[in-house]
Amino acid sequence: MKYETLPTLKLPKIGFGTWKIGGGSSANPSIDSKSLTALRAALDLGYTHFDTAEMYASGHSEELVGRAVRESGKRREEVIITSKVTPSHLQYDDVLKACENSLHRLKMEYIDLYLIHWPNAGAKYADTFSALNKLVRDGKVKHLGVSNFDVNLLKQAQSLSETAIITNQVPFSMSDRSYVRNGVLEYCQKNDILFTAYSPVNEGSLRTTKTLEAIARAHNANVFQIALAWIISHPRIITIPMSFNPMHIKENFEAANIELQPDELEQLTKRT
Repeated sequence: MKYETLPTLKLPKIGFGTWKIGGGSSANPSIDSKSLTALRAALDLGYTHFDTAEMYASGHSEELVGRAVRESGKRREEVIITSKVTPSHLQYDDVLKACENSLHRLKMEYIDLYLIHWPNAGAKYADTFSALNKLVRDGKVKHLGVSNFDVNLLKQAQSLSETAIITNQVPFSMSDRSYVRNGVLEYCQKNDILFTAYSPVNEGSLRTTKTLEAIARAHNANVFQIALAWIISHPRIITIPMSFNPMHIKENFEAANIELQPDELEQLTKRT
């Protein structure tokens, strides 16, 4: 596995996203077995970064992530857990309560990386970060980040956070480069902020081309692996693909081993 290293944190280039683990916008216990099978497969393969949120399956995703980690026998410090506070919980007291609830569901004493999930136009971010900073000081959160923030909001977050903003988690794939066009990627790379790409293969609906297929054949890989390899070829970018299928989970993990050649990277970057 390749890694991105910051002064206070080292993150794998490919982690495991948990949107749809445990359900969609609400909990769906009928898929617990499938969800746990996926999480266990990821842990067995060597994934160390798991990205969840209080919004995912109304918190049930966090419960399943915590359970899978405990049952794996891995030490807490061997796993990096990211979770997120919803935009409706950005008032001071609500942030503190949301984090406590996430910790309770995870059955963990701290969250490695805690993000604001989405911007909220009515939020008083000074109050939000006052609570987030307290969580860091109290040891309940190790690092702070944001998600879906533009450059102006990212700068505001940096000015209010007592510790470094570790990441901005945004959609990014071969077909979605909106956060390149709006300047976020460049800003992150220049300011040592990890750019975490979610939906890196468009939730399995990646549009393929003859070029992409040819490059995949050259590396004895599939197009999804090449798409992931292209994403993580960028400096300061990590990604969090998700799958319920143990074979796909393995293929996603192994995409980190693919070394794309400069001409291949150029062809893929030009792809629209």
